[in-house]
Amino acid sequence: MTTTPDAPPPDPAALLGLAVDVAREAGGLVARGRASAAEQVDVKSSPVDLVTAVDRACEELVVRRLLAARPDDGLLGEEGGERTGTSGVRWVVDPIDGTTNFVYGLPAYAVSIAAEVDGRVEAGVVLNPATGELWSATRGGGATLQAGDADPVPLAVGAPASLGEALVATGFGYGAEQRRVQGAVVAELLPQVRDIRRHGSAALDLCSVAAGRVDAYYELHLNPWDHAAGALVAAEAGAVVTGLPGRPFARPLGIAVAPSVAEPFVALLDRLHPDTV
Repeated sequence: MTTTPDAPPPDPAALLGLAVDVAREAGGLVARGRASAAEQVDVKSSPVDLVTAVDRACEELVVRRLLAARPDDGLLGEEGGERTGTSGVRWVVDPIDGTTNFVYGLPAYAVSIAAEVDGRVEAGVVLNPATGELWSATRGGGATLQAGDADPVPLAVGAPASLGEALVATGFGYGAEQRRVQGAVVAELLPQVRDIRRHGSAALDLCSVAAGRVDAYYELHLNPWDHAAGALVAAEAGAVVTGLPGRPFARPLGIAVAPSVAEPFVALLDRLHPDTV
């Protein structure tokens, strides 16, 4: 999927503006659905991999609004929305990242919308409907956080002096054996950092790195909708967004970390994941 040679390249700011408007509308739907979230819950890859009727309704709304505004675009959504476009733009959508939190009423779940242009993310927005916080970024344009009606605030990552002072976030997969292995890694990692946090939303973890709320984040086997918007926000806030040495981000490990501890953190994760494929 590439842009037409004679057509001007899409404007990242315009793509972001559309994404923000749609995310806010979708966030309203999610907020209204929270009270009944546990009434219609299904499972996907395992008994702990949840999806709700609100997830599906939210994705339907996002797809409908994006394609009404830009009918030639492609789209990839977590709940099955997939469409090949002709404009060079593809939207990558997670209607509710952190569905388990959503079902249980824990206020850490997000609508995530990113716009790829010719395969590279150029704009992204992550909205937490429970708190009203909205993170956004365009490539080369920096990242901001807007809380409610307040003015957006530019984001910058933290700068821990050493790995031992770094607060680290992570997440776990859905398979029991995968979790056992990931738990063993955390047990090795924990004594070497300040502490571990597990929020339950990859998009919000990446934005937490951007906001300096944690100093690093890593997770195995992320899907594009998990990280497309959040990884751009983290990178534009100054984070090192990478994979294991010699590997791309999220193939298989996604890492976002403050530059001051990036080298030792990536080296440690490389040592702790010797058999990762």
